[in-house]
Amino acid sequence: MIRPPHHTLYQVSTSIALVEGIYQAAVRVGTLRQHGDLGLGTFENLDGEMIVVDGRFYQVRSDGSVRQCGDDALSPFAVVTRFAPDETVTLPQCPDLAHLTRRFDALRASENFIFALRVDGHFDYVHTRAMCRTAEGVPLVQAAAVQPEFEYRNVSGTLVGFWTPEYVKTLNVPGYHLHFVSDDRTSGGHLLQCRATNLRLQIQREGDYHIALPETEDFLKADLRRDPSADLAKAEGEKK
Repeated sequence: MIRPPHHTLYQVSTSIALVEGIYQAAVRVGTLRQHGDLGLGTFENLDGEMIVVDGRFYQVRSDGSVRQCGDDALSPFAVVTRFAPDETVTLPQCPDLAHLTRRFDALRASENFIFALRVDGHFDYVHTRAMCRTAEGVPLVQAAAVQPEFEYRNVSGTLVGFWTPEYVKTLNVPGYHLHFVSDDRTSGGHLLQCRATNLRLQIQREGDYHIALPETEDFLKADLRRDPSADLAKAEGEKK
């Protein structure tokens, strides 16, 4: 098997398709594994959160459970890359997520590339959520309105994810998108908030962007013309 070069982002489906309720499986984890060892996504019918760390794929379900996935697990949306960081720094104090993202802002040399991100360390506090299994066609905002949330304290773990430019908003989630999994692989989810000390931050600029579009009937017939920004912000962000 010929592996893709480093700094190539491989994505299945698009953010606007997810917003419009297209949750039918488009690819197997075995295929994703061929294209990356770090990333995130979701599973068929929005059945939880996908976290990809060191080539292992994990599913955090809405009951808070975590399991490692085999190659036959199915996904309607995922983003992965082969991670070889361009830069590694230490963040001595991280009072909140906004502080963490500002530090990554300082590491990003451009507003026009996608960046892959990884954070390792011991967290004083982590706030996550996990999507519930949802019927095909239910809009993402409606599905996200009932997502369970979890709070963890004094837990070691890893954040993985991406920063994406605003102009890519119909394809991927703009801004920062991070998922968490604990070192003991018993907790995790989509990151909403965190607090920590002495974190190790790693960043990689993505030079190539490969998107595999689904060939499902729902995707072929969907109307994907509207701006998904407001719906993505509401579905992905912390509830006020």
